[in-house]
Amino acid sequence: MTSATDDKTIVRNYFNAQGFDRWSRIYGDGQVNKVQRDIRDGHQKTVDYVLYWFKQDGNADGLTVCDAGCGVGSLSIPLAAMGAQVSASDISEKMVEEASYRAKEWLSEGAQPTFDAQDLETLEGSYHTVVCLDVLIHYPQEKARDMIAHLSSLAEERLILSFAPKNPFYTVLKRIGEFFPGPSKATRAYLHREADVRAALEANGWQIKRKEFTATQFYFSRLVEAVKVSD
Repeated sequence: MTSATDDKTIVRNYFNAQGFDRWSRIYGDGQVNKVQRDIRDGHQKTVDYVLYWFKQDGNADGLTVCDAGCGVGSLSIPLAAMGAQVSASDISEKMVEEASYRAKEWLSEGAQPTFDAQDLETLEGSYHTVVCLDVLIHYPQEKARDMIAHLSSLAEERLILSFAPKNPFYTVLKRIGEFFPGPSKATRAYLHREADVRAALEANGWQIKRKEFTATQFYFSRLVEAVKVSD
């Protein structure tokens, strides 16, 4: 059985090579094929839900936010534009370089997020809100529990996660190769039962406040916002 450490190495290598070329196009605004556009639209819906929650609360300005697994800055950059103090990281050095480049293109000097090439296990600090979008798909359930526990230790008030939900339909869809088309184009993809994610959050003192679901032909993601359990 492949270890979680091996998964992490595979993820890093993938997103520093062919994965970067593919996903930087998907997360950008250039020409993509039909499948890539579908995934782009799905991921953007997840990002838009998160931004909408911040706008609903009206508290982004000055808020400390950790964007764990930031990719090319799809969330970090608009959050910084809203006034949040964003610390963003990604396991891929090339993703971080691209995110930093895009931030410099789109934001004023004083609004820049800080970007670092780090994996989730090595993140440190304390933030009002920690966000981790579309990252748990790279980790099996036992590792995902550890990741949620670690992210919980960084978040003071709120933890926002997205994951690919595990149910009979999506399990079959994944098995027949429609989750990420082409075996050479993706890392391993792990689905997670919503009940397991909820249990991991509750074990670390969180309760789910809001959630959304995005499903396109090739992208599906459950988004949850967890807040501290009141005494």
